Amino acid sequence: MMELNAPLPEHACVFLDVNPFAWFVFAGIKSLVSKQKAPVTHSHKQGLEYISPLFSTVQETSQAIQVELQGQIPKWLKGKLLRNGPGKFEFGPDKYNHWFDGMALLHKFEIEGGVVKYSSRFLRSDCYLTNSKNNRIMITEFGTLAIPDPCKNIFERFMSKFDLSKNTDNCVVNFVVIKGDYFVSTETSQMHKVDLDTLESKEKVNWRKYVAVNGATAHPHYDPDGTVYNMGNSYGKHGSNYNIIRVPPQTSQPSDSSLQGAEVLCTIQPENRMKPAYYHSFGMSENYVIFIEQPVQIKLWEVMTARFSGKCFLDALTWEPQLNTRFYVVNKHTGQTLPVQYHSKAFCYFHQINAFEDQGCIVLDLCCFDDGNVFDIFRLQNLHKAGEALDQTYNLFPKPFPRRFVLPITVSSKASVGQNLNPLSYTLAEAVKEADGKIWCTPESLHNEDLKEAGGLEFPQINYAHYSGKKYRYFYGCGFGHVIGDCLIKVDTETKEMKIWREKGMYPSEPIFVPEPDSSGTEDKGVILSVVLTPKQNEGSFLLVLDAQNFTELGRTKIPVQIPYGFHGGFVPNKNAPC
Repeated sequence: MMELNAPLPEHACVFLDVNPFAWFVFAGIKSLVSKQKAPVTHSHKQGLEYISPLFSTVQETSQAIQVELQGQIPKWLKGKLLRNGPGKFEFGPDKYNHWFDGMALLHKFEIEGGVVKYSSRFLRSDCYLTNSKNNRIMITEFGTLAIPDPCKNIFERFMSKFDLSKNTDNCVVNFVVIKGDYFVSTETSQMHKVDLDTLESKEKVNWRKYVAVNGATAHPHYDPDGTVYNMGNSYGKHGSNYNIIRVPPQTSQPSDSSLQGAEVLCTIQPENRMKPAYYHSFGMSENYVIFIEQPVQIKLWEVMTARFSGKCFLDALTWEPQLNTRFYVVNKHTGQTLPVQYHSKAFCYFHQINAFEDQGCIVLDLCCFDDGNVFDIFRLQNLHKAGEALDQTYNLFPKPFPRRFVLPITVSSKASVGQNLNPLSYTLAEAVKEADGKIWCTPESLHNEDLKEAGGLEFPQINYAHYSGKKYRYFYGCGFGHVIGDCLIKVDTETKEMKIWREKGMYPSEPIFVPEPDSSGTEDKGVILSVVLTPKQNEGSFLLVLDAQNFTELGRTKIPVQIPYGFHGGFVPNKNAPC
């Protein structure tokens, strides 16, 4: 539902994501039997607030407006907070079915000298323009099948089912940066390069012109030199593969496209190529890419025949808890997959938190669900519910919790069966060698009981610029005491203690960490930015600024327009800003 704060060219920062939506974005799955049934954490809440207005169509604010400031914003904080998410949920009489289907609305908060200006603009994608011109839904989305054009005759409508060129370019998930250019992205092969001054699309870019993939995630990772890593699917007559993509950093030589020089670093073949696994993000340490095969499977045949069967991509997803989760570790320098096979009990995840190397192991932190039936929760008919019906929907929603896995990079042939190969004293995670040489991974929970009361945590963020791929201590996220985030949380991975910011009736978005200048020696020295929303028309939403260390409010800026609940974004410092 990434997501820039990344150590990229001077002005680039991290963007993370959320929309778990992928036309033809596939990964593989092993047909392995789980050793134990995963416990599923549900809840028993009552009296949840009606939040339907947060999933309703709004108007764009194309002309920037100055917003009222309460409190203080640090003088060093100069730049643009960017946000992406759905903002239009119908065209004419046609309505979308799922939160992930809405048309991309791009938001910008310009911060300079204590003054904040807000603007927003709908992405003029081909999808948006086509739907607008026809005043109906013409392009199929994650949970909504396009209705045949009534103006066409029967033969034309039948032949349109063979037109596979109409994959959506509704880039509703995230902002990403490649070679200094900023793009909005989803999980198809298409992105839009965006002018950050106007939020207008400058051009549409297709990964397929540069690498043999049919899609790519909206959660790339970045090396300090600007190299970009991503994952994308490819498919052919024998089924699907998934691929690790590498885009080289910017050079002094001019290039026609930011994707020039992109290559497939590694291709991994799923065991069942017609039922690969869905994936939304991946992990990366200093030297390795970590891919997680989760038992949320895509019935590829149903995807390929969707236009004939009247089904959409959502209908092709299936949770298979009897299968295990598998981890693939790929060397970033050689493109080789490590021979060690790592497995764990079944879980579902959308976002990794961080990954780093220590004492010959990879430490991988993820936000995990014990039940993969999470997609249906975000159908708009559920999000528009009220009263007991809304309570029931939330209580059936599996809750996400942060967990730490340890993957030994090499396994000695002398290691005994049943031996725990985790040498790290600071984590209780286990990596046990089995008789067949595989490693069974049991994670450590990175939280205390307080997080259960908060409803779990998602939309995780870290100090990406200084600690991505490195040993770290703190992460931030949204607590899910409702079907969307209803509080902000800071977690200390060493003590498992957490700090919470909460205001009744307010719903904060993904927290973005912005480091204070010259703070590289203090991991949590900086601010947290979050757009906090309300479904009440007579109360204003606002941009919240928290001190990241003590998690107390520094200031807020009231927003006089309605904003829907969105997915991901990031902060881009001004070129002359110290941060």
